[in-house]
Amino acid sequence: MASYCMTVSRLRLVLGDGARRLHVCAALSAKANVAMSRFEAGSAVNYEKLLNNINIVRKRLNRPLTLSEKIVYGHLDDPVGQEIARGRTYLRLRPDRVAMQDATAQMAMLQFISSGLPRVAVPSTIHCDHLIEAQTGGAQDLQRAKEVNQEVYNFLATAAAKYGVGFWKPGSGIIHQIILENYAYPGVMLIGTDSHTPNGGGLGSICIGVGGADAVDVMAGIPWELKCPNVIGVKLTGSLSGWTSPKDVILKVAGILTVKGGTGAIVEYHGPGVDSISCTGMATICNMGAEIGATTSVFPYNHRMKTYLEKTGRKEIAELADEYKECLVPDSGCQYDQLIELNLSELKPHINGPFTPDLAHPVSEVGATAQKNGWPLDIKVGLIGSCTNSSYEDMGRAASLAKQALDRGLKCKAQFTVTPGSEQIRATIERDGYAKILRDVGGVVLANACGPCIGQWDRRDVKKGEKNTIVTSFNRNFTARNDANPATHAFVTSPEIVTALAIAGTLDFNPETDYLTDSKGEKFKLVAPTGDELPSRDFDPGEDTYQHPPTEGGSVRVDVNPQSNRLQLLEPFLKWDGKDLEDLQVLIKVKGKCTTDHISAAGPWLKFRGHLDNISNNLLIGAVNIENDAVNKIKNQLTGEYGGVPDVARFYKANGVQWVVVGDENYGEGSSREHAALEPRHLGGRAIIVKSFARIHETNLKKQGLLPLTFSDPRDYDKIRPDDKISIVGLKSFAPGKPLAAVLKHSDGSSESIVLNHTFNETQIEWFEAGSALNRMKQLQK
Repeated sequence: MASYCMTVSRLRLVLGDGARRLHVCAALSAKANVAMSRFEAGSAVNYEKLLNNINIVRKRLNRPLTLSEKIVYGHLDDPVGQEIARGRTYLRLRPDRVAMQDATAQMAMLQFISSGLPRVAVPSTIHCDHLIEAQTGGAQDLQRAKEVNQEVYNFLATAAAKYGVGFWKPGSGIIHQIILENYAYPGVMLIGTDSHTPNGGGLGSICIGVGGADAVDVMAGIPWELKCPNVIGVKLTGSLSGWTSPKDVILKVAGILTVKGGTGAIVEYHGPGVDSISCTGMATICNMGAEIGATTSVFPYNHRMKTYLEKTGRKEIAELADEYKECLVPDSGCQYDQLIELNLSELKPHINGPFTPDLAHPVSEVGATAQKNGWPLDIKVGLIGSCTNSSYEDMGRAASLAKQALDRGLKCKAQFTVTPGSEQIRATIERDGYAKILRDVGGVVLANACGPCIGQWDRRDVKKGEKNTIVTSFNRNFTARNDANPATHAFVTSPEIVTALAIAGTLDFNPETDYLTDSKGEKFKLVAPTGDELPSRDFDPGEDTYQHPPTEGGSVRVDVNPQSNRLQLLEPFLKWDGKDLEDLQVLIKVKGKCTTDHISAAGPWLKFRGHLDNISNNLLIGAVNIENDAVNKIKNQLTGEYGGVPDVARFYKANGVQWVVVGDENYGEGSSREHAALEPRHLGGRAIIVKSFARIHETNLKKQGLLPLTFSDPRDYDKIRPDDKISIVGLKSFAPGKPLAAVLKHSDGSSESIVLNHTFNETQIEWFEAGSALNRMKQLQK
């Protein structure tokens, strides 16, 4: 391969234009048909197009490019004419592929069916990982999930076959691990209907979490819009060692940037410290970039990625990436909008929480902080795995600690669960003995699925409302997220620290300095964890869980029973009537943090993700009402009685009253779930007015024909009263960059006006006018 690359390089230098095209293109054609994955022989990696687009844009901008810019601009629909300004213009992009998890794929495929198109335009996949509830153990939980969710799995499998989508069956693993093992590669652009899609950045990909409507655009072959992201650089020096892990990098960055500090930006890691991190470790860091609001995160191509590609059966892609490495690393002298520097040699193990993933503590200090704040020190459950930390390396390092405990006659004092990231990981850790060690120390190996990380956990050791502490290697720890108990204090940290704390049983244990007492009464310290980055033998693929789409799916039948409580075909939303929105009733004025978990809860509600009317019964049931500091208790302004948020919303809709939600900062942070936008639209909402939005949620609201608006003066939030009626005026001249006005009509007869900003561009205004982006797509087909 090296001689081939040298030959091509010399040809490019010495041949004239005509000869260059003839001979170099002939030479390149031998390598031009490297498949994007082993499942898609007909779809090739196209680095030549990426390189050409990068060269066009670099010449236009006349400056060095960051890696993020190279990959994003390399996927422009029109690299010659596209206006490019970080943080300001909207880019029209052509992503290479789409991935959907089963909870969001239901609505995405229902929308694709509504589009009337016969087949997806780009390689796409569905991954069954969200609907498997953790109860007793992997095999039993998987079998029960197949029975309980048979209708949904059948719908997804047949819809995938009909429309040309690859289908990963339940038990195959978590979407992001499957993508890393099979579909991500340096320079690819992938969008996924899950907020942790950025996991693929660990393999040099630009992988972005979106709502289902965005996925439908790409599957339909329509250019996808993204506001041109800023770029935050994180320069890494030094090297990881001892108890410090890749997870500590993002836990530290989250503490610096907070849950909204990355909004509108790609986080780009670079510097000499990168080479001390494994490929799956880089994926961990990128995965949890979702918790700082980042559009995505990415690492430059290096030898760790090459090794991972080779070990996962993609040697040809690695060889091609070597040839095009110029496209896969930042230009020398490129500029970042913000620069953070971290010395990995000085970084200490961290643990973040409770209730928010940006509350960062060194492990050495969390015990004292917990005592000061009254957080329970006794750890009830330690949980390792999830899409963030379920690699072979993660499991090996955790097992090395478990083995030390077993050798001294100890088991975990806390309950302990293990979630493998994929069938390949499960089979390999079983073969190599890690799973047995983790079971022997007290662990329960769960199914290859999301499980407790997303609230799919039938937890029975504490009662709801009982104050307790859990530690996890997950990514998100919002109130009640893991177990539906708002009194659970959840902390996120590395698998190594989770394992050590589960063995010790208390939050104030620092494994770097503190001692354990073995079964003979002797004190000992845990030695820092170790683990192979990749198995010395090849991965064991385990059971084959992939369903190829047929070449022609037109004859495949997709059934949706009209009486189903799990699936429901979509009806189009009404288009805008051309008038200002007058006298919108305030449904709820939300106080404080309002994530997509607050807006559309997961856990037991996941079963209704394919049925819009049923899932709408969870609308904003977790949001705090500023009027009474209660959740799911608001005043019905028509009857004067108090009721649940979805009940009052339905009452207003039935009585022809349109409504608005008022919210605080970073409204809609967290998951990519578009149900948090579909539900308010379905139940009669027209606008969401807040201090600021999370990126994905703001886009999802626009896609469904709602108006996401922000206060020009954040203090105007205080002017709105829970019983106000609000008129949004100026819609007849609705235009990009032109604020709208709102008239607040108070119940005492007084009124006042405020200014509302928006980020709509011309295309997005067309979505609003048509009633939704899907409606607009249908209009353009006529």
